[in-house]
Amino acid sequence: MPNQLQQIAIRWFDAFNAKDLEKLLALYDDEAQHFSPKLKIRQPETDGLIIGKQAMRVWWQDAFDRLPTLHYKVTSLTANTDRVFMEYIRQVEGEEDLLIAEVLEIKEGEIIFSRVYHG
Repeated sequence: MPNQLQQIAIRWFDAFNAKDLEKLLALYDDEAQHFSPKLKIRQPETDGLIIGKQAMRVWWQDAFDRLPTLHYKVTSLTANTDRVFMEYIRQVEGEEDLLIAEVLEIKEGEIIFSRVYHG
């Protein structure tokens, strides 16, 4: 099971770095939730939490449009039976690298919750 979850995480990074929004969203449950400190800053009304694929589509499309050089470099993936802990470096040309940790909670092969932590 942990290996299958790691594969989901690898597909997540592949889709994100390719800026392939459809492939990225396909990994999520329709009612999935996503929390990010950057969301809290850019969309204060969300308090950092968005729910559902449409909200995630808007969020990530905005990021891809604003930050064409955005790239995540994986440093560590650790999976157990229902979640993957991902550590990566957020890289954007002209910005300092940012260490990030993110947890993907997975149920029946789909991400149901993702939570981002900035290091």
